[in-house]
Amino acid sequence: MIRDKNCGDIREPDIGSVMTITGWVFRRRDHGGLIFIDLRDRSGICQIVFSPDVAVDAHEIAHDLRAEYVISVSGEMRKRPDGTENPSIPTGMTEMYVHKLVVLNRAAALPFNMEEAAEAGEALRFRHRYLDLRRPEMQQNLMMRHRIIKGFRDYLDMKSFLEIETPMLTKSTPEGARDYLVPSRLNPGHFYALPQSPQLFKQILMVAGFEKYFQIVRCFRDEDLRADRQPEFTQVDLEMSFVDMDDILGLIEDMMKTIFRETLGTDIETPFQRLSYNESMERFGNDKPDMRFGLELKDMADLAGGGNFKVFLDALQSGGMVKAINGKGMAALSRKELDILTSEAQSFGAKGLAWIKVKNGFESPIAKFFPEEILRSMAKRLQAEEGDLMLFIADRSKVVYDVLSRMRLELGKRLNLIQPDYKFVWITDFPLLEWDEEEERFQAMHHPFTSPIAGDMEKMLAGDAGDREMLSSLKAMAYDIVLNGNEIGGGSIRIHRRDVQKKMFEVLNISDTEAEVKFGFLLDALKYGAPPHGGIALGLDRLVMLMTGATSIRDVIAFPKTQKAFCMMSGAPALVEPKQLKELHIKTDEV
Repeated sequence: MIRDKNCGDIREPDIGSVMTITGWVFRRRDHGGLIFIDLRDRSGICQIVFSPDVAVDAHEIAHDLRAEYVISVSGEMRKRPDGTENPSIPTGMTEMYVHKLVVLNRAAALPFNMEEAAEAGEALRFRHRYLDLRRPEMQQNLMMRHRIIKGFRDYLDMKSFLEIETPMLTKSTPEGARDYLVPSRLNPGHFYALPQSPQLFKQILMVAGFEKYFQIVRCFRDEDLRADRQPEFTQVDLEMSFVDMDDILGLIEDMMKTIFRETLGTDIETPFQRLSYNESMERFGNDKPDMRFGLELKDMADLAGGGNFKVFLDALQSGGMVKAINGKGMAALSRKELDILTSEAQSFGAKGLAWIKVKNGFESPIAKFFPEEILRSMAKRLQAEEGDLMLFIADRSKVVYDVLSRMRLELGKRLNLIQPDYKFVWITDFPLLEWDEEEERFQAMHHPFTSPIAGDMEKMLAGDAGDREMLSSLKAMAYDIVLNGNEIGGGSIRIHRRDVQKKMFEVLNISDTEAEVKFGFLLDALKYGAPPHGGIALGLDRLVMLMTGATSIRDVIAFPKTQKAFCMMSGAPALVEPKQLKELHIKTDEV
């Protein structure tokens, strides 16, 4: 090694030592006689001092040092003079007086100031990701990611799981998103698909008798991106045989408790709360509720029907609903501010927003449509007190849930109700199927390999695949894990019987021929003694984002892509040579 110690590892016991350290010039301060440099490497920062009284040559060269020059310095570690210590950093009691300086590499003028890089445009930072990644915040995020991954591996190894790799080049199967396709040169006209998940392979591993599998696995989905999505992402994937739902949920809770304690020094409360899908929708308007604050949705249908406000009555008569939330302390809003709030609700999909202030009685344009007794009952149900604002949405259930769940989050932020904490919740008892209005057929709410609950399995087998009412009533042995309003994982007990799996394909309008072509190897495997099994996949990127306090998963991935799935640094995807296309038997349309 050309250095004796890392910059950030130097401490008071090193005072008096002569050593060599290396790194990047982070800051430079010229105080006339003395030149101070903050030297940075992955471990942290060390202050180095160039003095003409110690080394004239080094002092002269130091005048030319600029940000991000790579240097090696040798010198004596000294205690900083009284009053100049920096207790905010671990090396803040020491500094090096340099005897020798070697410039290992110069740096061109930077495209952005490293100390203000977080404020630079994302496109600029992504184009120069190698600079962006030098920022201590980014390096801390990726070091935390490493520790979290190691924590998963250590825990699962301790629990006798085997890490087994599954193929990256596999077969295209319908799993909810577009596949990334890879042409096969050796098999003209045929394509591999990059895996959206290792779902079928991990089930095959259970049939093969491995019993406990896990993998830190890359997955690929060709879909429109958001701040918390990438075309390639990482899952902590695991599967177990001879287990029920409680076994899996208990294992994940203990694993999360262990990892949070070992990586963050934080104790999280277990067991995690459990909510049924229906309860989560009724109380929070979505199936990924943020449990760190209240402002729960309340059903107002019975009370709304007791007045003669036409908007409410029309919604109820058309099969819709009326729900409300309590805007704590918001009765002081002006009419202009209420109009802005209404515009926000409309941007979320609502036709409008009804409101009633609890202010010296009840103040609202719609208050006249309700008897005083009903207004008091509304306030009681919402636990609205003097100074609160009752907010109502009346529409189809999907609109009401979507609008109020988003308003709840906005109000939680606006009213400073969301405290820094980690609140997990399990969502269970999902519907097995959901009706697709456009295609006029059922789709699997999770995926086609999810088992119905025990009481519904025989009902599905015996029932008519065209009985929409019966199929809508089926519940799945599925579960999602949610942290602070973010779904960080989902899983299920799988179908392990061939007759049940074939019936599921029938219900999903997948013909025997299509099922054989796409899933034949799974159906064959299920004939040969498949054990009961289940598992879960945790979204590593999103979990690391929440644990580091980052605002986007792009800040916890070394080389992310933009919302158009483009790598600003490498230029991928890119055009390829005509010769390569010819070898793959591919022709492209000229644009």
